[in-house]
Amino acid sequence: MLLIGGNPKKEHIVLNPKMANRHGLVAGATGTGKTVTLQVLAEGFSKMGVPVFTADVKGDLSGVSAAAGSHPKIDERIEKIGIENYQSHDNPVIFWDVFGKHGHPVRTTISEMGPILLANLLELNDTQEGVLHIAFDIADEQGLLLLDIKDLRSMLNWLSDNRKEIMREYGNVSPQSVAAIVRRLLVLENSGGDQFFGEPALNIQDLMRTDTSGRGFINILHSKELMLNPRIYSTFLLWLLSELFEELDEVGDPDKPRLVFFFDEAHLLFESAPKALLDRIEQVVRLIRSKGVGVFFVTQHPTDIPDDVLGQLGNRIQHALRAFTPRDFKAVKTAAETFRPNPHLDAESLITQLGVGEALVSVLDDKGRPSIVQQTLICPPESRIGPLKSAERKKVFQQSPVHGVYDKAVDRESAYEILLAKEQKLEERKQKEMEEAKRLREKEEKAKAAKKKASRSSSRKSNRQGIGETFLKTLARTLGSNLGKKLLRGILGSLTGSK
Repeated sequence: MLLIGGNPKKEHIVLNPKMANRHGLVAGATGTGKTVTLQVLAEGFSKMGVPVFTADVKGDLSGVSAAAGSHPKIDERIEKIGIENYQSHDNPVIFWDVFGKHGHPVRTTISEMGPILLANLLELNDTQEGVLHIAFDIADEQGLLLLDIKDLRSMLNWLSDNRKEIMREYGNVSPQSVAAIVRRLLVLENSGGDQFFGEPALNIQDLMRTDTSGRGFINILHSKELMLNPRIYSTFLLWLLSELFEELDEVGDPDKPRLVFFFDEAHLLFESAPKALLDRIEQVVRLIRSKGVGVFFVTQHPTDIPDDVLGQLGNRIQHALRAFTPRDFKAVKTAAETFRPNPHLDAESLITQLGVGEALVSVLDDKGRPSIVQQTLICPPESRIGPLKSAERKKVFQQSPVHGVYDKAVDRESAYEILLAKEQKLEERKQKEMEEAKRLREKEEKAKAAKKKASRSSSRKSNRQGIGETFLKTLARTLGSNLGKKLLRGILGSLTGSK
């Protein structure tokens, strides 16, 4: 059993690991102790051999890899709850970071992300998303790998250049839609999202490791910089959840989960998400429990979670809420109503009065029924509260079981290189055709020039012959005429006796 907390009566609230894959919710206002509760749950699962994945939004979860130090407040809490055999210890941890600065780089490929999640990441409209689907379909048909952003950009440009042929089978592909997607890709690159796409891609099995003593590794995603772009953050975690759902086989209801996934700042997942994506989230949450994966959403208000998803969360830990506005009061009322009532306490009133590290807790029993809500003091973690020092973090990183596996990016032949090679061959062919056409034109022009020259030469020769013949004929006529006259006179003279 995983000890969550207790009360001054020494009554303990425990989570049955068999019910952990029925999911859960940790809610409460900022500063009420949600992060420490997450840490207690994470190290509890780790101790029972269950790997954990969680995002570190504020940067203070890294202390889970170091043993807790002594502190009067910890001693006081241990005494109040009546914890026996409390022992400070460290936990096996793997640090991850999309940007590769504070942990191992986390990458996936464009193909693995898929057009639905990518369209949400790029904030595309329905028409643009349709064009994206066409690009993915054609890439699959032609065996073109879409690994990184330059691959997708090349595919989209090819789509635009060949849209007339594509329209016959897939429908209209407007240059405006393609241009809009390419612009959104540029925005994604400038915000650092391009570092998320590439190889080596994350192997899901590396999130499900145990150490030599059988403790589950706690995978911590450094998210301080990632939170500067909430859409990248939420899309990444949803992709990871989807990958777990697709890759893991069915295990039914195991005695303990194979992996527990904490989704911190969960409201970011549902803000501005289209209906198709919300349906996808609900489906994954509903069905992933049969894969042995438990999902805990961590957020401020239960109202941040859609009702269809909230109804799937069987284990509830509600920290204090502050009520100043009508929306706040509504959130308090909603939170109280989600619990199984306890006749001995007024949950709605208590929610606004809870102290730091105190919560209303309801968990599922061994038959899957929610327990009545209990006012609970959360256990102190057995690891350090707060971040590690730089030298400590570096040491943990160097001892990581995946050290050197993901740290260097690999760029193998994919759509970009293949389409670029085809384009270069096409350009070379066009160049050869142009050179051949030019050569033929030059040959024809030379032939025409030679023929024209020969024609002019023949014409001049013909003219010279004509003049000579005319001269000779004229001379002959002249000579003939004079000689004839002389002969005629001679004949006449002899006849007439003239001399």
